[in-house]
Amino acid sequence: MSLLIEKPGLLTTVQDLGRFGVQKYGVIVSGAMDAFALRVANMLVGNPEGEAGLEITLLGPVIRFEQTALISLCGGDLSPKLNGVPVPLWRTVLAPKGSTLTFGPTKLGCRAYLAVGGGLDVPIRMNSRSTYLRAGIGGYEGRALAAGDRLALGERTPLGSHMLGVLAREANKESGAVSRWAVFPEILPKYAANPTVQLIPGEEYEHFQELSQHDLWNEEYAVLPQSDRMGYRFKGRELKLSQTKEMISSAVTMGTVQVPPDGNPIILMADRQTTGGYPKIAQVASVDLPLLAQTNLGARVRFRKVALQEAQRQLIERETAIQTLRKGLDLLATSGHNFGFNDLDRHA
Repeated sequence: MSLLIEKPGLLTTVQDLGRFGVQKYGVIVSGAMDAFALRVANMLVGNPEGEAGLEITLLGPVIRFEQTALISLCGGDLSPKLNGVPVPLWRTVLAPKGSTLTFGPTKLGCRAYLAVGGGLDVPIRMNSRSTYLRAGIGGYEGRALAAGDRLALGERTPLGSHMLGVLAREANKESGAVSRWAVFPEILPKYAANPTVQLIPGEEYEHFQELSQHDLWNEEYAVLPQSDRMGYRFKGRELKLSQTKEMISSAVTMGTVQVPPDGNPIILMADRQTTGGYPKIAQVASVDLPLLAQTNLGARVRFRKVALQEAQRQLIERETAIQTLRKGLDLLATSGHNFGFNDLDRHA
C-alpha cells in the first residue's frame, strides 16, 4: 500500500512526535509543530499516538491513494476534499482506492496533519521518523515531499482494521465514508487567527525592567515573516533587561521565550536548537503550544500570565480528555456498528 504525491504543496513533510534521546549529542528534537493534532489524528485511525504522519503547511498537496486507506485530518482547516467532496476534520475517513485528496483555501490555522492507518513506513533515524530539513535527516530522504514521491504504509492495527471494516459497509465508491464518531469540540485547543497564549514567567523574568514585564502582558506582538519551524520571531514593544547580563548557554525546550539584544522575543518551536544563551523571560504553557503552532505569519499575539500550578492543571485536564477519547475509540474494537457522535462520550 502506498500514497502517491502528485503535487507537494508549499511544505509537506513526514513528522512524528520527535527525536528524543539524542539532544546531548546536539541533535534537535524536531517532530510535529502541533503534537496534539498529530496524536489525535493517529488515534482516529487506530494508530499509536506517535506514528508518523504528514505535516501540511498552508498550501496543501495533491495525494492519490493507490489502495483503500483509513485517514484522518486534524489541526488547521486547509479546506480538504476527497474526490471533490469536503472532508470534515477530527473524524475517521475511508479513502477508496484511486481517490484523490486535495486542499483549498486556509480557513483557520496553518498546519494540517494527515494520519493514515498503519502509519508511514519510512526509515527510523535516531529513534524517529521525523524530518529535520536543515540537516537532511529522517522523513522521506531527509527532505520535503516532491511530486512523484511514493510513501509506503505500515500494517494497520486491529482497531484500525475494525474501523475500516465498519466504514467499508457504508462507503460510497467515489467519496468513501466518514465516521459518526468524532472528537468533542470541548477538548480541542482554542485555535484563533490572533490567539492569546499563556506564559509562565521564566528564569530571567525578574531581570527585565518593570515596564517590560508590564508590556509582555499588555501589548500585542506581531509574528514576523522570518518565523519558521525553528522559532517564531515577534515584533512589538521592546523588552529590556534592567542591566546588561552575561548569559551562559543552557538547555531550552519547545515554547521557551528568549529575548535577544534587539528586545523582540523569539519563541522556540519544534526545530529549536538544543541550548540557548539569550535571557529566558518566559515559557509557553504546554497546553497552549498548539495555538502557536497554528498561528500564521502576520498574526498578532497577546500573552497572558499563568502560574505553573495552573498550567499543570490545564495540561492534566487535556491529557485526561485524550485518555477518555482513546477509551471511547477502543470500544469500537468490541462493537459491530458505527458509534454516533454522542455514543463515544456516553460509553467512555
